[in-house]
Amino acid sequence: MERTLSIIKPDAVKKGVIGKIVDRFESNGLRIAALKKIQLSRLDAEAFYAVHKSRPFFGELVAFMISAPVVVMVLEGANAVAKNRDLMGATNPKEAAKGTIRADFADSIDANAVHGSDSAENAAKEIAQFFGAFEIL
Repeated sequence: MERTLSIIKPDAVKKGVIGKIVDRFESNGLRIAALKKIQLSRLDAEAFYAVHKSRPFFGELVAFMISAPVVVMVLEGANAVAKNRDLMGATNPKEAAKGTIRADFADSIDANAVHGSDSAENAAKEIAQFFGAFEIL
């Protein structure tokens, strides 16, 4: 069993499509091991996206991620990282395959509905930023 982190971003939360996105995961064999709706602080968002700190879009990304609540989840299943990334689709929704989360719910490359860990190693780090071991069931 592999675990990955998924975040439903502010744009998708504002649209009211949390349930539709969660259904995509569950309908495709990923189990929700933990889930909570939170409001990120600036410090939380800066720490989470620290890998992008030197990039020109960092400030806008942080501002976007703190603009409204997000839903953070631990997804669990066989090949969870790869499966989640396939379900999300390309970062740019205009390039995302039909039927993917981003193709169906994202507005732009910036407001792209969801985040998913890019590796099992990063998933473990990202999960630990949002969940204690006792919260993952």
